[in-house]
Amino acid sequence: MGRQKQEQQQHVRVAVIGSGFAGLGAAVRLRREGITDFVVLERAGSVGGTWRDNDYPGCCCDVPSHLYSFSFAPNPDWPRTFSGQRHIRAYLEQVTDAFHLRHHLRFHHEVLKMVWDDQELRWTIETSQGTYTADVVVSATGPLSDPKIPDIPGLADFPGAVFHSARWDHDIELRGKRVAMVGTGASAAQIVPAIQPQVDRLTLFQRTPPWVLPKVDREITPAERWLHRQVPLTRSLRRGLLWGVRELQVSAFTKRPQQLTLVESIAKGHLARTVKDPALRAKLTPDYRIGCKRVVLSSEYYPALVQPNAEVVASGLVEVRGSTLVAADGTEAEADVVIFGTGFHVTDMPIADRVVGADGITLAESWKEGMRSLRGATAAGFPNWMTLIGPNTGLGNSSMILMIESQLNYLADYLRQLTVLGGRTALTPKPSAVTAWNGKVQARMERTIWNTGGCSSWYLDPSGRNTTLWPGTTGEFRRVTREVDLAEYEIVRRPTGADGAPAAKVPTGASGAVGASPSAGDSVTEPVVEPAAESVAEPMAKEGGA
Repeated sequence: MGRQKQEQQQHVRVAVIGSGFAGLGAAVRLRREGITDFVVLERAGSVGGTWRDNDYPGCCCDVPSHLYSFSFAPNPDWPRTFSGQRHIRAYLEQVTDAFHLRHHLRFHHEVLKMVWDDQELRWTIETSQGTYTADVVVSATGPLSDPKIPDIPGLADFPGAVFHSARWDHDIELRGKRVAMVGTGASAAQIVPAIQPQVDRLTLFQRTPPWVLPKVDREITPAERWLHRQVPLTRSLRRGLLWGVRELQVSAFTKRPQQLTLVESIAKGHLARTVKDPALRAKLTPDYRIGCKRVVLSSEYYPALVQPNAEVVASGLVEVRGSTLVAADGTEAEADVVIFGTGFHVTDMPIADRVVGADGITLAESWKEGMRSLRGATAAGFPNWMTLIGPNTGLGNSSMILMIESQLNYLADYLRQLTVLGGRTALTPKPSAVTAWNGKVQARMERTIWNTGGCSSWYLDPSGRNTTLWPGTTGEFRRVTREVDLAEYEIVRRPTGADGAPAAKVPTGASGAVGASPSAGDSVTEPVVEPAAESVAEPMAKEGGA
């Protein structure tokens, strides 16, 4: 017991919170930087993040697999152009093994609170399994981790099963049941065609219809996979082409929304060809510009909704009376099961309530007027704390893995700067730098389709500010996060000397061109031996993901 307690109260150089794509990517980057004195704190019992939690029927990715994977861990054996949840989760498990991350993982360690210690210049992290301290915290919880279920009067008294798409209840048999699907986002568009053939009655409660484009998905042939394994250049070319096409699309979303007219006509044609009933087609026709909300990719969504056992209620759910569901327009429907596909706490992430900074206030309090950070990574008043997939780092048309890898570059240079500065040191972004960065981002956001398209989306916070998306290309984001500019930071040192006076500040013009070796305080317990990139693919083929 004493040994276990000692382990649970250990000090580490870096604590990573979460083991999804961002957390595992951070762990790999730390090892590649020569840092092994770190832990990955995970509240669940396995890695995977949103791809572990979202295992609902039909769950798959709407970004091509060869782009939705780490550049340092390519997988030539993706089974389809858009792979499903189980294959993506298997990929993350193989990344974990290939890069020797298992012994860094601490499962069932939910972070309850983390508090900055001004005297020791480190974080105290209280978890469900004990306490850690860390010089640096990397928050990789992600914005799609905590489901949001609306407060519906009478829902607590509903006699049947109720669950969110991200917490699917696999013990519930849907066959022959009357099922209500609440929400019309990407998850609902995948769930509806997956469950419609087996349920007795499917009622879709739709506040806002999505724009839907046909999904050009197919099996990746054995010959293609063989070629990608034998000639890695072909794999790189495929990824590069997928990336380049999406980079060219960005200006239509951010600068020239009129260019989306052609795409809008394609979506309208898809709807007209699939839904022949004028009344139903009218219900499913959006009244805002395409791209304002995330576009749904599906060739199965509309065909499922035209089936005799499906009904679309063009109004949101507002009340539950026993087993009767009532929409805002007065429509009533009987249900045995209610499934919510109503999104996540994105602009009000619960982790923000658990982070207490240098001024004794929580991150949630600091962000009460909207999320704000420097380069999507660091927050004023929260020294040596970095978030991955932070404010204004989301994308509307490409792979978030590209953004994550850019932020990992920033993390690596952040740690190098701390090494160069030496001693017990912390960096905290200047409020003026945060204000300047966010001012530029929001100014660019004004002309984007997300702000001008005439919709209300989860991209926007309660005040109407778009604090989630990046108004530029992934290439641009990589350039602006390539290294840390110390002029944007305050350097904090641990008090020294008999009078307790702090040491002099290091000039903010210090160079970022430093080595990647760990500091003298690191506890490097083993050599860092990284595998060749193909070692991730080999176990995947054995897994049956091919």
